[in-house]
Amino acid sequence: MRKKIFFNNNIPLPPLELLHFFFFALFTSLYTSLAQQLPREPMEWRRTYGRAPKMILLEANFVQFKEELLPKEGNKALLTFPFLHIYWTDCCDTEMYKSSVKEDMMRWQNSLRTHGSSDWVIIVVETNDTKKKNKTNILPRSSIVDKIRSDFCNKQSDRCVVLSDPLKDSSRSQESWNSLLLKLRTLLLMSFTKNLGRFEDEMRTLREKRTQPGWSFCEYFMVQEELAFVFEMLQQFEDALVQYDELDALFTQYVLNFGAGDTANWLGSFCAPVRNWSGLLLRRPIDMEKRDSIQRGEASLLDLRSYLFSRQCTLLIFLQRPWEVTQRALELLHNCVQELRLLEVQVLEGALDCWVFLSCLEVLHRIEGCCDPAQLAANCSHTVGLWAAAHTGTVLQSPYKKLKEALSSVEAFERHYLELSHAAMEMYQAIGRLRSARLVGKSLAEFYMRKGDPERAETFLQEALKSYVSEGWSLPVTHTRRQVAECQKLLSKTEDYLQTSALLAGDVNLTTDERKHFCQEILSFTGKSGDQSHKVTLSMGVFAQLTQLKFHPAAASVHSGAVLQVELTLRCLMPVSVRIQQLVASIHFEVDHGGTHGRSKGAQRRTHPGTVVFRQSNSSAGPPSSAGAGPSLELDEIQDRSPSDNSLNSTGVICKNTHLLMRRHDSNSPPDTPNCISPPTVGIKEGAQMLKVQDVTLEPGNNSITFTAPPGTYTLRQLCATVGEVQFILPHIYPSAQYEVYSQEPQLTVEPLSEPLLAGLPQKVKFTLLTGHYTVKKGDALQLSNTETMPILPSTKLVGESTLSIQSSEKVTSISLPPAPPYHTLEFQLEVLCIIPSGADRPANERLTNGEVRHRPRSYSHPDTPMTAIDQRMSIDCPWSIYSTLLALTFYIPFKTKHSLLSAGNRQYIQVCVQNVSDVNFALAEVKLTEKQHASLELQSLNTKTQQLLCCKHSVFCLWEVRWKDDLPSCLQCVFSANFSPLSQDISAYKPFHYQFQLERVTTLYSVKAEIFPPAGEQRCRSGVLCGLEVCITRLTEPAEGEIAEDSKTETDGPKTTKLMYEVADSSSNWAVCGKSSGMVLMPMTANATHKVQIEVMPLFAGHLPFPKIKVLKYLPHTAAVAIQPDPDSCVENDSLSLLDKTLDDQGDTASIRSRGSVHSVGSGDQQQKGVAMPRLEPFSPGQVFNHSHACQVLVLPATDDHIMEVNAT
Repeated sequence: MRKKIFFNNNIPLPPLELLHFFFFALFTSLYTSLAQQLPREPMEWRRTYGRAPKMILLEANFVQFKEELLPKEGNKALLTFPFLHIYWTDCCDTEMYKSSVKEDMMRWQNSLRTHGSSDWVIIVVETNDTKKKNKTNILPRSSIVDKIRSDFCNKQSDRCVVLSDPLKDSSRSQESWNSLLLKLRTLLLMSFTKNLGRFEDEMRTLREKRTQPGWSFCEYFMVQEELAFVFEMLQQFEDALVQYDELDALFTQYVLNFGAGDTANWLGSFCAPVRNWSGLLLRRPIDMEKRDSIQRGEASLLDLRSYLFSRQCTLLIFLQRPWEVTQRALELLHNCVQELRLLEVQVLEGALDCWVFLSCLEVLHRIEGCCDPAQLAANCSHTVGLWAAAHTGTVLQSPYKKLKEALSSVEAFERHYLELSHAAMEMYQAIGRLRSARLVGKSLAEFYMRKGDPERAETFLQEALKSYVSEGWSLPVTHTRRQVAECQKLLSKTEDYLQTSALLAGDVNLTTDERKHFCQEILSFTGKSGDQSHKVTLSMGVFAQLTQLKFHPAAASVHSGAVLQVELTLRCLMPVSVRIQQLVASIHFEVDHGGTHGRSKGAQRRTHPGTVVFRQSNSSAGPPSSAGAGPSLELDEIQDRSPSDNSLNSTGVICKNTHLLMRRHDSNSPPDTPNCISPPTVGIKEGAQMLKVQDVTLEPGNNSITFTAPPGTYTLRQLCATVGEVQFILPHIYPSAQYEVYSQEPQLTVEPLSEPLLAGLPQKVKFTLLTGHYTVKKGDALQLSNTETMPILPSTKLVGESTLSIQSSEKVTSISLPPAPPYHTLEFQLEVLCIIPSGADRPANERLTNGEVRHRPRSYSHPDTPMTAIDQRMSIDCPWSIYSTLLALTFYIPFKTKHSLLSAGNRQYIQVCVQNVSDVNFALAEVKLTEKQHASLELQSLNTKTQQLLCCKHSVFCLWEVRWKDDLPSCLQCVFSANFSPLSQDISAYKPFHYQFQLERVTTLYSVKAEIFPPAGEQRCRSGVLCGLEVCITRLTEPAEGEIAEDSKTETDGPKTTKLMYEVADSSSNWAVCGKSSGMVLMPMTANATHKVQIEVMPLFAGHLPFPKIKVLKYLPHTAAVAIQPDPDSCVENDSLSLLDKTLDDQGDTASIRSRGSVHSVGSGDQQQKGVAMPRLEPFSPGQVFNHSHACQVLVLPATDDHIMEVNAT
């Protein structure tokens, strides 16, 4: 089998082969279809050693079987290896099979067995033409196949495949073709994987023998390249490239070892002199000439490297990575030069340059051939290195003419020197190598200085200085600055010269005498008397550095009247003492500070409170991070608070140095740092407020200067030192430093002493008064508005050593304050009691002392606790303000109370549940229940204990029986009352608790009794057997005066009646209702009126089964109400309720299968949507219907079972 991959010049790689034994006429008719359809479907190729599977296409070429083509022992060839052997036959005659076919198969298999080949398959072709010719001796096809499998495929039955009518267009033929193709692909891939793994193992074994004498790299090269060819034919170009990279790395390692003294015998052939330097050849996928020389062991170093790179280049282009070719090409050129030196190979002068030049052009030509012009233009940075290498290689070819002309005269030399220098700079700038371009420019600057042209020299020196400063080269920066200073002095650039001199005076790379010289240059200028209006402005970073700032006190915040000092630490960079006439710090007033109450958080780096440390950098040079990074973000928190209660409305973050971060930077201007070449001119902002000190002497090293801060909130912005006619200015102080001399308003806060505050019990709260700028005088008092829902309990508390006097009246509670100085703190405690709302009628809203309406607090559910919360707000009038201060406290009700009405026949009971949802244990006493409207009604308590324990998270249930003399009222107004107290307190601490509720429709109107009868002839019910269910509905009372039947029918002489709807359903699936499950009954509205209903039910299980659930509801006809719009509550939704989609006036029955688990309303949905009045159901209130059989059970026996059950007892 062959798999071919063609390249641009149509040269195929050596093919993979598949041998087959066949009858020529038979195979010729099948060859075309087989060769075309085999590679159409991909196969998953699973490789060894955990490598990822891949999808490949198998393209086959069939070769006629010849024994000489079988692989011999020791043959490592993989490309000419026959992977699968096929025997084709269309024999269907018994005599022919026995006489010839069987013997041919045996000879074929013996040959394969002799050469160790186990990958074979026998294909039996079945056609109708063969059957017609041999009708007399034809055996069934299955018999011929069975004989072949029996004779040759005992343990491998899948090695025999039947191909039915391959030349016909039928579904059977197509199915047979697909099966054959799948089998061939599978067997071929299995054989290929197995033999490839064997080949790789043999290749690794050969590689491990590389330390043995006689090992040849060229022989190993051909073996591993054959593996690369196989991967390439399978279009696995990445795996093929790996093989060549491994060969490249192995050869490189041997060359490096040779240079270190570890020689290998086979390297001798690569040490021969270079006779051919024709360069790379990339136009062919395989350079057969160089490959043959490698196979013969006659290749030179350049031949091996050229062939190896050409194969790598071909694969990289297949992988669509052409730019990697250029990168590898530069590495190849460099490595070949080094390897020739290591191996001491003789090369003719200029031959290596020719090889480099031709190779560069060949690579560029190959890249241009596979990429369009747009791609080349966009990726010119990948190819510029090759152009530069080609230029370098060609310079040496013709130097003589230009050198002769340049030495002819001074003018000619200067012209050629400048031409070559500018050309080199332009080329370096074009490819982005600015460092190399500026290095050439520095040489030009020295040339211009010798010519006496400092103006041109300074330009090139400044460009070189930019590179040295940005990259942090300290010594080159110092040397270049000295040259710049010399140029500036010759050009009379006073300010620039002073700036550069200041930088050199503080440069530690210079000697002390040199530094003093440049410092004296500055001091000499400051001592001159000139135009006082024009001062020279320099950057302070070249003169002194601000290293630290301290506030005294450390909080940097004092109230008015106190003293705040700002201490600066300056590190003087000059080598001698310098007298400063004036040192000024510019400050900026923060207007918005009073409203935001913000502080700088992220901007300040403080080693301890009250200290700001400033980042420093090298005075001569530094890395790019310190030289050009610029200022960091100066963030500040801003808060928006309510002016009434100081509550937080919103918060945010602002940037306070946007004027530094968002300003425009010119590409030609240097960065604003001490490392800059020529810092920009800066100045103090006009109209700015100042902190000043006079006559300060700065010694070399650290110096401390102290300022006194004025009142207000200020941020330090700039620093300026004046020395004669020179001003050294620090334009921005960063990180920012801010101080505050404030005037604070009094603040009053209240907070609970314990969490949470429980309603109904006395609770202690703490009041905290920050006096601020206000002086509390004798007689000053706080006026608290009293409310019914939260009275303040009378008490006397101490504030320090003073007594706090509290006086209460009907409306106001007055708290006398002791005298206190400004910015002092007063703390005192009060006891308050929040009344638990009982649910009674809400009285009218009260008014506070300031005239505002006090809205009564409402209880609400809190998401963080199961207790109900109540917000209580109090109004406080303070002597320092004309406005009232509103403070809020949140109380939590410790109880949750609920009630329920219970009935037993005609007897009624009221149950009240008190649940303790707090974390405190309480004791309940004097539990009572009263009715407010009916004196004849008696509520008899069934609670035996007079005092009960109510633990946290537990409940207490109380029960009363309702007794009446005449008639039971339809509505009851009840009041539940109890006294409660925490267990830790005595009986005098009990507090009342009330809970009001209303009960309506408390009279029992109907009783429902049910009875289940076994079938006739049985004493007990049995599972699976129908039983009788009798439901008896009885009216217990006469209709009340207020009871009006909406659907009552009044006849001439008959009583009033009402319609009831009943339904029998079993939600637990214990019963099957076989008769009617629901219906309507017409019930007389007289006492003891009874209606019985018989229903057939079937128990589904044995045991004590509960009765089926029986429901009774009111049935209201369509005349009961006229609906304008559909009311969603007009139809009762209940899990066990089912109604027919028709009018139930006919007492229609409903099957139990429709009654379970469904909810229907009477009438269609269209009629309801149109607003037509439809019949509806209304449930009875709790207690109006009493079900006697609610908890009854009936014994059901199992069905008669005649089966035998075996039981093992141990």
